[in-house]
Amino acid sequence: MKRLFRSAIALAALAFAGAAAAPAAAQTPPDVLVVGQIAEPQSLDPHTVTATNDFRILVNVYDGLVRFKDGTLEVEPALAESWKISDDGKTYTFTLRQGVKFHDGSNFDAEAVKFNFDRMLKKDHPFYDTGPFPLSFNFASVKAVNVLDEHTVEFKLSEAFAPFLSNLAYPTGLIVSPVAVEKHGKEYGRSPSGTGPFKFVEWLSNQRVVVERNPDYWDSAAKLQAVVFRPITDANTRVAEMMAGGIDVMVEVPPDNLATFEQDANFAVAEQAGPHVWFTILNTKQGPFADKRVRQAANYAVNKQTLVDDVLRGTATVAAGPIPPAFNWVESSVEPYAHDPEKAKALLAEAGVENPQVTFYVTEGGSGMLDPITMGAAIQADLQAVGFKVKIETYEWNTFLGRVNPGLEGKADMAEMAWMTNDPDTVPYLTLRTDAMPDKGGFNSGYYSNPQLDELLEKARRSTDQAERGKLYGEVQSIVHDDAPWLFVANWKQNAVTTAAVKGFKLQPSFLLDLHGVTKE
Repeated sequence: MKRLFRSAIALAALAFAGAAAAPAAAQTPPDVLVVGQIAEPQSLDPHTVTATNDFRILVNVYDGLVRFKDGTLEVEPALAESWKISDDGKTYTFTLRQGVKFHDGSNFDAEAVKFNFDRMLKKDHPFYDTGPFPLSFNFASVKAVNVLDEHTVEFKLSEAFAPFLSNLAYPTGLIVSPVAVEKHGKEYGRSPSGTGPFKFVEWLSNQRVVVERNPDYWDSAAKLQAVVFRPITDANTRVAEMMAGGIDVMVEVPPDNLATFEQDANFAVAEQAGPHVWFTILNTKQGPFADKRVRQAANYAVNKQTLVDDVLRGTATVAAGPIPPAFNWVESSVEPYAHDPEKAKALLAEAGVENPQVTFYVTEGGSGMLDPITMGAAIQADLQAVGFKVKIETYEWNTFLGRVNPGLEGKADMAEMAWMTNDPDTVPYLTLRTDAMPDKGGFNSGYYSNPQLDELLEKARRSTDQAERGKLYGEVQSIVHDDAPWLFVANWKQNAVTTAAVKGFKLQPSFLLDLHGVTKE
């Protein structure tokens, strides 16, 4: 196996030097899949990260109590074989799968489950300082996790919480080895141990993350012997490596290159719609965007249809608000802002703002960010056409998150962002609620606050009636659309390309990357 890894890694490191004319499938060894990622991971601790880029690795190393059923956002058993929900929706009792071990050899049991959630939620837990845990918001309703016996665990919620099972299926709910956390402490994210189909081997910063097949996986061993995840932040470089055979899978294909791969028999393109929203956060606390009219002006100024058609080459639709149309049970009649430069100018005049100067954070790449530099330049041009003066500052993805997530105050007026999500609750609850400000651990980096919205979000997450939730989230969509705390841009249809040698690869509506059943000739 070590020789196999050395072979795979050497080929990955060679990139496409001298291989441009060779058949793609000949460049990497059989049974070792080389995946071109869009960025370096922040951590391999699922509780401490927020980016889909990282999640694509982590779901192959870890399992959760439940998972999304193949091809859907429906929840099915994983480490929990079954569960019961109390009549009041406040108690979930899980029966755990027996005989499962973490990759470090320790046992998976109810105590391990309790450790995972207490670590994220209890400030007095001995390993709470191995955080922070930015998406622990997903489990804020958990009042207690109780071990009933070795294979039975009970979650007591403070109130009924409709997205609970879906949030457990999301990567923040993946189960880590308590023994490994106790051993590595704050460095656990560099030495991960889960129960998943692949075991961690090595992480060389800015080069690769390598995982190998877990032969004892409870859900049958993976077909591949190993997977090498390579961070290639520049989209053009990823394309060149894909064409030359330096990688077997490339996620998030630049729109300009999609047709090239579709027309080449050496490659296969996968596409999958899912709940995604691409937007720019507007600083509602200070500067020009503190005025709602200026925020609306920005939305009227930008020609989103042109962005979708010309920049994204039809791989997305125009967004109307924070809740993606993939949640088709949400009763929303909101239409996207029209492109109306004259309306934008009139709103700026009404607000008494002449040539507002704004700083715009743009990222080089990142999870679901599509073509962020080109998108940023097009948005800048449209805003300037109606009178805005826009200064762009561009950052590498992890640096970008380090500037945006703590909040824009004193730094910028707007920032690109994208979210993939599992429930209509997640994005507005984590990014638009008053109690989700950055100083409270949330992602409301633009400081938007609306008590009516807060009330609707709390009511919707407590309801167990999907029809009622659909109506409430329709109201959320309407309020946020009108208040315009974001510049609403696009809902993306994700894509990836593989070499023809790769079989069994498919994208998921969750935007996660399940490689368990993939093979490579």
